Amino acid sequence: MTKYNAGKTDIIVIGAGHAGIEAALASAKLGLKVILFTLCNDAVGNMPCNPSIGGSGKGHLVFEIDALGGEMGRAADIVTLQSRTLNLGKGPAVHSKRIQADRQAYRDYMKNRLENQENLVLRQGRIVEIDFDERNGAVKGALTSNGAYWECRAAVICTGTYLSSRTITGEAVEISGPDGMCSAPELSESLKKAGIRLMRFKTGTPPRIHSDSIDYSRLELQPGEENPLPFSSKTPEDAFTRAPQISCYIAYTNSRTHEIIRSNLHRSPLYSGVIEGTGPRYCPSIEDKVVRFADKERHQLFVEPCGKNTKEMYLQGFSSSLPEEVQVEMLHSIEGFENAVIMRTAYAIEYDCVDPTELYPTLEFKNHPGLYGAGQFNGSSGYEEAASQGLVAGINAALKIQGRDPLILTRDSSYIGTLIDDLVTKGTSEPYRIMTSRSEYRLLLRQDNARDRLTPIGYAAGLVDDKEYESFLLYKKQTEDEICRLERTFVSPDAKINAFLTTLGMSEITNKTSLADILRRPHVSYNELAPFDSGRSALSRRVIMSVETKIKYEGYIKRQIAEVKRNEKLEKTLLPPDIKYEDIKGLRIEARQKLSKIRPASIGQAGRISGVSPADISVLLIWLSSREKNHDRDKTNN
Repeated sequence: MTKYNAGKTDIIVIGAGHAGIEAALASAKLGLKVILFTLCNDAVGNMPCNPSIGGSGKGHLVFEIDALGGEMGRAADIVTLQSRTLNLGKGPAVHSKRIQADRQAYRDYMKNRLENQENLVLRQGRIVEIDFDERNGAVKGALTSNGAYWECRAAVICTGTYLSSRTITGEAVEISGPDGMCSAPELSESLKKAGIRLMRFKTGTPPRIHSDSIDYSRLELQPGEENPLPFSSKTPEDAFTRAPQISCYIAYTNSRTHEIIRSNLHRSPLYSGVIEGTGPRYCPSIEDKVVRFADKERHQLFVEPCGKNTKEMYLQGFSSSLPEEVQVEMLHSIEGFENAVIMRTAYAIEYDCVDPTELYPTLEFKNHPGLYGAGQFNGSSGYEEAASQGLVAGINAALKIQGRDPLILTRDSSYIGTLIDDLVTKGTSEPYRIMTSRSEYRLLLRQDNARDRLTPIGYAAGLVDDKEYESFLLYKKQTEDEICRLERTFVSPDAKINAFLTTLGMSEITNKTSLADILRRPHVSYNELAPFDSGRSALSRRVIMSVETKIKYEGYIKRQIAEVKRNEKLEKTLLPPDIKYEDIKGLRIEARQKLSKIRPASIGQAGRISGVSPADISVLLIWLSSREKNHDRDKTNN
C-alpha cells in the first residue's frame, strides 16, 4: 500500500454510529474542522440491534443529550413509530420514555444532518492505524486502508462493535461486523502496539421476521400511549397527535421452545467455548435465559416493527447464536409464529473494546493526549450510552484544542456523569448498561428536569444556541412563577373541594389550604385542581410536569440536595495528578495499585474505586493535610 499525505484537519472521528455522530456534530458546531470516517456512508446511524431509543435509564440519557445540545432526541422524535413511558406505576425518578424507531428513517435523518453541518466532512474509509508522537504519546494522525494519511490534533474512536469483530451463528463463524459489514482488525493491532489495553466483549441480536408470516391474532396487542411528550425541547409537544402510532405485540416462548433449546445446547457457541467474549448480563440470549432461569415456563418476547416501509419485524428477547436450522425450529414452536419466515438470522458478535480505566472523565486517554474514546469502544452497550459518551468526547476534544476548560459531568448532575464515572473509575467486566439504580441521586436526575440541570452547561460550552437558551429561560421562569403562585393561592374548605378529596380517599380540609399543599397529597394532579384554581394561566405540559413533580417531592428533593452538598467537599478535594501512591505510608497494597492505575482526580472519585477502603481514604486525607501544612511552612520560610 502506497502512503500519501491527504491533508490536515482538527479532529478525526472514527466510526459514524451513535457515538461518532454526536462527537462529530459537537466538535463541528464548536468551530473545529472535523472528518468523520465510516465504513459505509449508507450505514450512518445504523441500528444493528433493536430499532428503539430510550427505555429504563436510557430514556434519561436521551433527554440529557438533548438538553446539552446533542442530536439523538430530535432525531428520535422525527422517526417515532410508537412511544411508551415505562415504570408509570412508580415515582417520577424512574419514569423512562422509550420509542420504537423507523430504522431507515433514522439513518437518513442523521446522514442528512451530518452532510449539512458546517465544518464537518463525512467520508467513507477504514482507519487502519493511528499515529502517535513517540515523545509523549500524543495523537498525530490516522491512516486509511487506501493509504491516505490525515494529520489531526485530536481523534475520537467510536468503533462500536466493529473492532476485530466476528459474527457467530452455530458452527458458522465469520470475520464480520454487524449486518454483514466488514470488520476492522488492523486498528486493533495499531492500538495494542501503542500499549492500549483491549478487552473482548460479546453481544447478540435476534432474527428478523417477515410481517406477513406472523399470525397477529394469536399475539397480545401492545399499543402506544396517547399524545406522549417528545424527547427534544425543540419538538412541538403535540407532535404525536398528527400521525397514528404503530402497534407492537407480545408473544411467549413455551415448554416446546425450551426443549428445543436444551436439546441443542451442545451446538451453542455460548456453551461450547467458541464465544470468548463476555456478554451483557442484562440482555442475555434466549438460550442463556432458558439455562439460567430453568424454573420459568415461558419468556416474554416483543414483536416490534423496524420501519414504516419494511416488512421486517424485530423479535426482542429472542437473541441467539444457535445454528440457523435450530433457530427456525425454535421460532416455529412459538404461538403465532408457526409459519414465520426469517429475513435475517440471529447471530452473536464479538469485538474488541478498551479498558475504560485508561480514560480520564473527559474520555481522553491518560497516556495518549488528544485521543478520546466513546461508546461501545469504551465497554458500554446501547445506542443511548454511546451517543452520550460521543457528545462528551466531541465537546472535550474541541475544548482542548481551543484551550478552554474541559467538560466533566458529575454524578449528581446527570446520568451521563454517572455512566462515565462508573466506566473510568470502576471499569467494567461486561458490556455496561445504564440503569436508574446506578445513581445514588435518582430523584434529582429525572427526565422532566434534564433541561434545568444541563442546558446552562450546554450553553456555556457553545452547543445550545441563543434561541434555545431563551426558550429554556422562559420555561424555567414559568415553572418558578407557577410554583410560587400555587404556594400563595389558598382555597377555603367547602363542599366542592372536600367532595373532590373524599372521592380520592383523602381527608377533608378544615382550614384555608394552599393549592400547593393540596397538590402534595397522593393521587392529586395539577390538572385536577383546575376547577378550584380560577387564576391559572395556560402552561405547556413540560412546565406542568416540572411544577407538579417539584411540589410533590419537595421534601425528598431537599434531602438529596443536602446529601449532594455533604459529598461535594470530597469531590472538590483534588488529588495531585503526579502523586506517587507507592510512597504514601499506611495505604494498603491493593489501594496503591488501584489508585496508581486509575489516578483519580479527587478524594470523592478515589472513594468509588473498587478495592479502596474508607481507611485508605482517611490515609489520603491525612497525607493531603500534611502536604498542605508543609507547603505553607515552606512559603513562610521563604
